[in-house]
Amino acid sequence: MTTRPETAGVEPALRLLSLGAGVQSTTVLLLACEGAIPRFDVALFADTGWEPRAVYANLDRLRAHAERAGIPVRRVSAGNIRTDALDPKHRFVSMPLHTLNPEGSRGLARRQCTSEYKITPLKKAARELLGYAHPKRVPPGVYAEQAIGISTDEIGRARDSGVRFLRNVFPLLELGFDRERCIEFLQDRGFGETVKSACVGCPFHGNAGWRWIRDHDPEGWEQAVEFDRAIRHGYPHASKHGQPLRGQYFLHRSCKPLDEADLDTPARHLRLVPTPATLDEDGDPDGCSPWSCRSGAPVGQPDAA
Repeated sequence: MTTRPETAGVEPALRLLSLGAGVQSTTVLLLACEGAIPRFDVALFADTGWEPRAVYANLDRLRAHAERAGIPVRRVSAGNIRTDALDPKHRFVSMPLHTLNPEGSRGLARRQCTSEYKITPLKKAARELLGYAHPKRVPPGVYAEQAIGISTDEIGRARDSGVRFLRNVFPLLELGFDRERCIEFLQDRGFGETVKSACVGCPFHGNAGWRWIRDHDPEGWEQAVEFDRAIRHGYPHASKHGQPLRGQYFLHRSCKPLDEADLDTPARHLRLVPTPATLDEDGDPDGCSPWSCRSGAPVGQPDAA
């Protein structure tokens, strides 16, 4: 990304990794552990509280592996997105639910979950680690370098952080790693079972992603089905305060109940397990990732330093 004038030639005070515990960010962490790229001071996992069990298992394994290389892995969180969304006392949670409008048209609800549950906690943690927790102002020229696991096939998702104190860098782009190269790298190091990092109830899942959750994470599937039913007529908080949402809301893009949706029909959406067969079926690896929501649209707004 473009170097800002105030940090040109200035070394970062900290080197951080935005760790999603999926394929690309796991590759970046292992590269740092091996010394192929500079070591990170801290790897930060923005926990939405609703990742597949396999992601949390990979995170635990990564923590032990990274700590042996002197890289601490730390969780940061803004709360549990599933619990918050279903809590009538919690303010509105903006997830990109599929909408079926009263006249029969379809759409997508407003999306701010990536910003609220991933980007904001990461920015807050970076401030704290730099020693300038809000509302302290970070002095000009003081910044943390944050590595983001974006591969060459996702170069369009590489964006700046939007704040002076945090500069995003992309080691996989510099090394020329695409997703398939990351998969080969992980397989060679015993991390070949790494799955895509995305919330269990992410509306951007494609059919392969939903089938994977149904077949490999029964508890997560049950939670997703229950959540899908609970948000059919809007979030509890909105309904409680006399603001029912128009139409009906669904997790599956067909606008059918999740446990009734046809999951065998190919859909160009998220794949959790990156296999050639799944790639042919679902196309691009859409979904959610810190700093670059895989829906293809920008997320979050620049905030003040």
